[in-house]
Parts: sequence; C-alpha cells; structure tokens
Amino acid sequence: MNRHLRKATVVAAAITAGLLMTACQNDSATSGGSSSGKGTKDAAAAAVADSSAATKAPSGSKGSVSKGVSGTLSNGTVTYLAPGKYIVSVPGKDDQQFFVAEDTEVYGVGTICGDAQSKVDAPCTLDELETATKKGAVNADVRMKDGVATLVSERRAAQSEDGTGSDTDAGSGSRDTAVEGINKGKGVNGTWHGTVSYLAPGKYTVTEEHGVPQQFFVSEDTDIWGYGQVCGGPGVGEGQQGGTQCTEAELESAAKKGFPAEVKIANGIATTLNDTP
Repeated sequence: MNRHLRKATVVAAAITAGLLMTACQNDSATSGGSSSGKGTKDAAAAAVADSSAATKAPSGSKGSVSKGVSGTLSNGTVTYLAPGKYIVSVPGKDDQQFFVAEDTEVYGVGTICGDAQSKVDAPCTLDELETATKKGAVNADVRMKDGVATLVSERRAAQSEDGTGSDTDAGSGSRDTAVEGINKGKGVNGTWHGTVSYLAPGKYTVTEEHGVPQQFFVSEDTDIWGYGQVCGGPGVGEGQQGGTQCTEAELESAAKKGFPAEVKIANGIATTLNDTP
C-alpha cells in the first residue's frame, strides 16, 4: 500500500516538474521573440531616418558643386572685394564676382600700371591690380573660365582732338597687348639708365630717377653683362676684363632685389643690359 502511494507521488512530482519547465521555455521564447521584433523595428526606423536625412540634404552641400561663370564681360568696371576676389560690373547686367590666379594675365594702360600715352598695353602684376582697384573702380574687360579670370584688360580711353581722354573705349584696333605691340613693331626704343626690377618671368622694369617705370622683355638674344651686381665683378667696359656674361636666372635673382643698370631696348625687348657697379 505504501509502496503504491510512494510510486504515485513520484509520478505526480515528475509531471509537475515537466509542466513547470515547459512554461519557463514558453516565457523565454516569447520574450526572445519580442526582443527580436523590437530590434527589427529599430533597424527599420534607423534606415528610414537615414533616407529622410539624405533626401533633405541641401543642394548647396559638397555633393552638389556648380561651376563658375565662363565668358567675357566687356565695358565693365572692376572693383576690389577681398584678397584674390573682385567684382566686374557691366551696365544692364548683374554684378559678377570672380577670382584671380597666378596665371591670370593683367594689362594696364595707366591706371593699373603702364603709361596712358603708350600705344601698347603694359603687363601688370596681381599686386598692381589689387592696389589700383582698392583706390576705386577700374574700367576693364574681364575674360573668365569657371569663375576664374584668365585676362583682365584695362580699357584705353579714347583721345579727343585736344588730347584729353574719355571713358569711351578706343576700340580693339588701338588696344594691343605688350606682346601684340612688339609683334607689330610698336615696342619702345631707346636707352635707359636706372634701377632694374623684376616684374614677371621674362618681364622687367627700368626706372630712371624721378621717372616712370619702363617695362621691357628679355629674350634669348639679350646680352646681360655683370660687373658685380648681377654676376661677375667690377670691370672697365662691356665684355672686357671683369665683365662677365650673366644668365637670365642670375638677372631674375638680382632684379628681385633691384640693381642699377643701363638697358638698351629695341621694340620693347632689351638687346643689352649692363649692370653698373
């Protein structure tokens, strides 16, 4: 009797334990399923948020870069805006901002640089352009590509019968750049005694005392003689003892500091340059 009762009690305990284990497993599975579902929803929400953020990205962001203006703006005035940045204003058009670069060509006819009486436009530096436009607007034409100026050319004022100038463009027929003028035989001729200064590769100025800087070019045929300023040492005459023929690289290095010299120019190109000790 006791043996049967004990056996029944053991069976009942086993059944109860099995039921408890099943219930625990079901709770764990339910909890795990809920957690998995929540993770899926969170991932989806994050994906939608990212998509929404991408859709709302402004068109002016780095992913959307537009090119600058290209073309020629004629009969305008150039005004300084900030280092390397300018504005060209043309009547009847919106003001156009532009940049300058190391290879931007700048030509002047008296305001930026050069001589208003010269028939040839003078090559100017970017520093001269900045200095001139800081003082006021300069009449100039601007050719640009992708917002960067390739050419800034000061307009030449037309000369009236009394010799005074006007703001009217003299026309392309009377506006030659330095190189074009030289090619047409319009370059300056003569001999200058003064200080030689560097302007740009192959371009220099010679300034006599109380005079206006005269720009000139050098070529492979230019004879450069040094007597202690450009190269060599003191001498007694051109090509004689002490006179040393210098290279253009030596000339450029010396001209960046400035030195006294005699410069013979034909058609805008130096034929002979002698430094003076």
